[in-house]
Amino acid sequence: MKRTNTLKRHRTPYGWIYLFLAPTLILFSMYTLYPIGATVWYSLTNMRSFTSKNIAFVGLANYRALFADNQFLNSLSVTGRFLLMAVPARFLLSLLLALLLNWKRCMGKTFFRTMFFLPVLTTSAIIGVVFIMILDPTMGPVNIILDKLGMQSLASVSLLGNFNTALPTTAVVWVWKWLGNSLIYWIASLQSVPDELYEAARIDGANSWQLFKSIVMPLLIPFAVIILILTVSDAIRVFNLMLTLTNGGPYFATDTIEVFIYRYAFQLSKTRVAYASAAATVFGVICMVVVILQRGVTAIGRRMGGKE
Repeated sequence: MKRTNTLKRHRTPYGWIYLFLAPTLILFSMYTLYPIGATVWYSLTNMRSFTSKNIAFVGLANYRALFADNQFLNSLSVTGRFLLMAVPARFLLSLLLALLLNWKRCMGKTFFRTMFFLPVLTTSAIIGVVFIMILDPTMGPVNIILDKLGMQSLASVSLLGNFNTALPTTAVVWVWKWLGNSLIYWIASLQSVPDELYEAARIDGANSWQLFKSIVMPLLIPFAVIILILTVSDAIRVFNLMLTLTNGGPYFATDTIEVFIYRYAFQLSKTRVAYASAAATVFGVICMVVVILQRGVTAIGRRMGGKE
């Protein structure tokens, strides 16, 4: 009997735990689970707008139309090409800067780290508006400088308004904005390498390249894989910046999947919510695959780091 009373006194008050979790669960259900479920359901109907009344179930018709739509296939292609341009540039450039800023003889480390991280803290919409003015073909400083340098043919080109230059230009702006994020990851990874390893290698006569190739690079591989997956995850979600800079133009040259979804759901005079929902569901599956891959790679990286 005494043991029963003791157990009752020490029993965890689960009721209070559920009470404190309730606001989070309610908000998560309202603003995450419900929109996801609604999007999947809309994609299986003929819903044209959020005020439509006679909604009918059409099954996978929207998905079949989606993968037969050249504009949607173009948005997949644009997203893929953007990833190929932006991800390697941000990944490698941030690594080079991290190596420089982690160098003991580098002056002004704190200043440069702050300067590179400031764009990360600025909203994408503001950066988009600023770069529209900077890259203006008539009054923008970039074109004026190119003209002064004697590059009139290049100075007359609207970098955001030309079909061939719009996507690379948006990739450069995106890399500049998010470079500080990867830079912090790389610096943290480099600082995890013990100083004793550097000292032992220098005693053996290793130069800077040998230090990087034989010590730093092998230890950074688990971190590098994780940083690469995080960079890919960021590059897929480029909606705010792309919408502000180009709105998917010119001639759909920067029409990523997110911009495609937004246009069909909100911008067109005759919206197609069900069609946009089908595209959003496909995009959600792509993001889910990236997240699963990210989690798997993170687990592998931790195991590799533990073995090191």
